[in-house]
Amino acid sequence: VDGLMKTVAAINSLCFVEIKTSDTDLVRSYRPGVFAPSLELAGAVSQIQVTVQRALEDLTEVFRPTHSETGDSTGEVLFQFQPRSFLVIGNLGELNSPNGANKDRFRSFELFRRSLRWPEVMTFDELYARAKFIVDDAEAVTE
Repeated sequence: VDGLMKTVAAINSLCFVEIKTSDTDLVRSYRPGVFAPSLELAGAVSQIQVTVQRALEDLTEVFRPTHSETGDSTGEVLFQFQPRSFLVIGNLGELNSPNGANKDRFRSFELFRRSLRWPEVMTFDELYARAKFIVDDAEAVTE
């Protein structure tokens, strides 16, 4: 996995992140009007699902991290009850045609990613838009 993170709230839990590139294909042609997930997208979904499953098998429900250099406990307690997982891959611009969004390509991609229980699949441009919104909103509050 490319990132092992934790949520920060009243109770902390593990979160897994797989990161591909913004150039990674999202879909490929399958039949007229139907696009299948690209090999890279399908593989990345399988990769993070296996990683999370292995973590569930290898780690206990409660994870107490240690410092990598000293081995001392960090004092944190992280829970991993079906940890959240995210896949960051590709760019929605790939689903455009010269005259705007290609409905068939976008529909196929959306139906695929919404049918997954996990990981949550997001594209680089979507992640950028989320981050920009948070930063812009925080700046508006401080002004």
